[in-house]
Amino acid sequence: MHKHFPINCIVPPHMLKNIATKGTESQKNLAISTLKTSERMRGQRQALAEFTGAAFRVAVGGKERVIYDAKNGSSLPGMVVRKEGDGPNADVAVNEAYDGSGVTYDLYNDVYQRNSIDGSGMRLDSTVHYRVGYDNAFWDGEQMVYGDGDENLPENERIFNRFTIALDVIGHELTHGVTQFEAKLTYSQQPGALNESMSDVFGSIVKQYKLQQTATEADWIIGQGLLTANVNGVGIRSMKAPGTAYDDPVLGKDPQPAHMKDYVNTVSDNGGVHINSGIPNHAFYVVATELGGFAWEKAGQIWYVTLKDKLSANSKFQDCANLTYQTAADLFGAGGIEQQAVKKGWAEVGITVGGTEPPPDGGGGCLEALLRLVGAAPAKG
Repeated sequence: MHKHFPINCIVPPHMLKNIATKGTESQKNLAISTLKTSERMRGQRQALAEFTGAAFRVAVGGKERVIYDAKNGSSLPGMVVRKEGDGPNADVAVNEAYDGSGVTYDLYNDVYQRNSIDGSGMRLDSTVHYRVGYDNAFWDGEQMVYGDGDENLPENERIFNRFTIALDVIGHELTHGVTQFEAKLTYSQQPGALNESMSDVFGSIVKQYKLQQTATEADWIIGQGLLTANVNGVGIRSMKAPGTAYDDPVLGKDPQPAHMKDYVNTVSDNGGVHINSGIPNHAFYVVATELGGFAWEKAGQIWYVTLKDKLSANSKFQDCANLTYQTAADLFGAGGIEQQAVKKGWAEVGITVGGTEPPPDGGGGCLEALLRLVGAAPAKG
């Protein structure tokens, strides 16, 4: 049986659409090309629902990385340029992809006792130098793929650096693989926003683990270093303060909400999966900083066990709140500081733990309800 996996791109479509509208001619062309390529890939890539081929397996307990070079073409995976145990390459993107996938493997293996992305030693394949001017990176259900950003544009027009530059991007994308093999969160509406949020959570944790930063020391920025000095922004998302990552004439303003009252109802971006992920992102940030210490320990453990054992394909924000609260009790005891931190984290974003009905999905009150009633506004998903 075959199954379509979504192409999980790090740069959301709303950013690229803003560039395509407001950028220079060169910037517009790259953004449009990236959007078209990503959409085409979504339609073409198929993968087995469960990997059984030997090419995707290594011995239990092993770490196996292979880095390929697409040489600015579109054929995947490309030519092998570095394998597990090889020394550093002259190509910095190759080394960043190799090291980043290694740190991600180490976090999951050493902290959560998970053997690679699928839990069974799946080989970590990555392709660098995908196409020319490809402003994105993605997990396609089988491997990681990285574009080079705007390196072919004049210095003063560059918006994105190479996509291997940000360790949290690598951790984010590989975590889409973990979700694929575990909760299998549907890539649409709230389940899709949870899918994106889980990747942001563990992408940030991967970077914190590498830097040995506590939750209070971390920047909680996703894509730090990805934007060039030409952009008024620090990254593509902020878990600490959703909606503040960038405010730029070309990119527009970060649209992420940090509270359910500002939930964005939209048909684009699979129902706003990259936008509304700010809500569970901020909940995790509050939990991690409330507990203190290293985020990968208590807070990360609660979220990982919830992702692995409790969430299902159609779980919504309320489900995640209830299940993380339950997991905190399972792991650390009922009524403890861990459960209280989880409760506070979700309360901060407008979700009451233990609630049986999902809270309202966004602002607008009576007017929005009336508009929906007469068919002038989209129904909530």
